[in-house]
Amino acid sequence: MRSVDEHRQVVAGLITARQPVAVPIAHDTAALGLVLADDVVAPLSLPGFDNSAMDGYAVIGDDIATASDETPVRLPVTEDIPAGRTDIPTITAGTAHRIMTGAPLPSGATGVVPVEATDGAIDIVTIRASVRPGQHIRRAGGDVTVGTTVLRAGQVITPAVLGLAAALGLAELTVIPRQRVLVMSTGTELVAPGIPLQPGQIYESNAVMLAAAVREAGGEVVAAPTTGDEIDVFREALHRQIGTGEVDLVITTGGVSAGAYEVVKDALSGTVEFVKVAMQPGMPQGAGNLDDPSGTSIVTLPGNPVSALVSFEVFVRPALRAAMGLPNPDRRRRTAVLAEDLTSPRGKRQFRRGVLEADTVTSYGPPASHHLRWLASANCLLELDEDTAEVAAGEVVQVWDLR
Repeated sequence: MRSVDEHRQVVAGLITARQPVAVPIAHDTAALGLVLADDVVAPLSLPGFDNSAMDGYAVIGDDIATASDETPVRLPVTEDIPAGRTDIPTITAGTAHRIMTGAPLPSGATGVVPVEATDGAIDIVTIRASVRPGQHIRRAGGDVTVGTTVLRAGQVITPAVLGLAAALGLAELTVIPRQRVLVMSTGTELVAPGIPLQPGQIYESNAVMLAAAVREAGGEVVAAPTTGDEIDVFREALHRQIGTGEVDLVITTGGVSAGAYEVVKDALSGTVEFVKVAMQPGMPQGAGNLDDPSGTSIVTLPGNPVSALVSFEVFVRPALRAAMGLPNPDRRRRTAVLAEDLTSPRGKRQFRRGVLEADTVTSYGPPASHHLRWLASANCLLELDEDTAEVAAGEVVQVWDLR
């Protein structure tokens, strides 16, 4: 059997980064959560001009040097400067300009008196406090100087990053695009929610689950169709989706074991390498490239729901995130003290559902691969290596933190 680490390398080699693209930073925020492909150099300074940090009055400091509650100074208000005024007046000695926050500072002013230190008048203002040179003034370039590298390649685009780019007048950012993923769930027994079940039928859940996992990992789900166990129907559905040219990776679930009616295995044998991986759950796996002009990468996962999602976590999620340049492609690993005795099949790496509380981990639910209920409430995967057959309570084990 192939080792877990060997199969991780195979899958990682199939999922590669797309070419960088320019994405608008408009209100749909399509760039949010993506990774910058290039450094961003400021094309202008921020602020672009000296402006007021307060609502108040621009003054020449010497005119109000003695101002206090006991000895207020009264000055005529000769200009009114709202934010957005484009002509910049010049202040003269012995006068004040009423000014709003963000408005351009008049030439010659040395400070701004907050309105709270005045009577707020619009003709002759009474000022009850002095100001230091530069007080309550935002200087041009005080935040960003033109020509400065303000964002670095590899940085994740956050709301603050978008705000800075917009403030610099940038219309777009160059990013590493999301991986476009086609999720296909197979099985004649599968039916959509809302349809009454017949004997032997179950509701489809893997496509929903894996599509959500792709999105949570930062990828884009192109489609998530379900097909039965007919080879021609599966191939037609697969190639119809691939034919759009909008798919970077195909993930299938089901149809890869050793029984009859293994539609994925039967349809792609010779194209995809189907292997057994030394792990539990998730032993039957497959990976390769489709034998059509697209050469699209495909990863085939088992059909049991826990096997499918654990396999995604172990093999696909880290490769997807790495291809998109996202930080921390792997789940955080940590050690914890085991709260109970456990056994594990020697020769296979076991991933058990677990609940992590502080530094203690407890296995959660049976190890079988159809017990999805327990995985839905687990917050970690408890990893037991291939050489481990028994672990006693109190021993230190490794866990994958899913939180």
